[in-house]
Amino acid sequence: MTNRSAPDRLLSVLAAFDHEHPALSLTDISRRAGLSLTTAHRLVGALTSWGALERDESGTYHVGLRLWEVAALAPRALALRQVALPYLEDLYEATHENVQLAVRDGSEVVYIEWISGRSAVGVHIRVGARWPLHVTGVGLALLAYGDPALQEEYCARPLASYTPYTITDPSRLRRVLAEVRRSGVAVSDRQVTADALSVAAPVRGPDGALMAAVSIVVPQEGAQVPTLIPAVRLAARGISRALGWQPEVGRS
Repeated sequence: MTNRSAPDRLLSVLAAFDHEHPALSLTDISRRAGLSLTTAHRLVGALTSWGALERDESGTYHVGLRLWEVAALAPRALALRQVALPYLEDLYEATHENVQLAVRDGSEVVYIEWISGRSAVGVHIRVGARWPLHVTGVGLALLAYGDPALQEEYCARPLASYTPYTITDPSRLRRVLAEVRRSGVAVSDRQVTADALSVAAPVRGPDGALMAAVSIVVPQEGAQVPTLIPAVRLAARGISRALGWQPEVGRS
């Protein structure tokens, strides 16, 4: 621990917070960051003074609004959200279901926009939430249209399981990805929770490169997938065109 640099120690304090641990005591931060209580107290004080952390009346720390303001400036998320929001809102108005926009970060999908629908499903996505690529519709779309080397590397690793329906067999995952490329849409059926289904489509940028994925999440029971697919495709194409993508002639 003594060899860790000052920036590394500071970042370890921020890294102590995640979606499972959004509120931490100073002792919790010290333990999760691997720092002495004295060092944690000093760094937490500096971060709190700047606004990266906030301390409530009970002495518990939370991520501060100042950090959110800085994170919101991330160019990849900011530009995409600004362009995509009208199309996401149209998709919501057409379906009144949960709508989401996500990008890939390594082997995970990160949600950068979420519009909550009227249907209650077990999976509760928040902006900034992460899931492994293979368990969500947006993740399957991003993986299927990603670099082949990424797909092979991903399929070679252990596949996390969340429900009995989660894809954990590499051969099956490869078949699913091939079907996504053939059909142009990804369907994730009860992979995260046993009551939710999502339909997703890829979003492309000016040069045709994969930029993001858009999806709709509905209760699995009674889900009308054939009626959801055109709406999701339309939203994805609208966002792609707004980003400057020009489809090839004769290609849907």
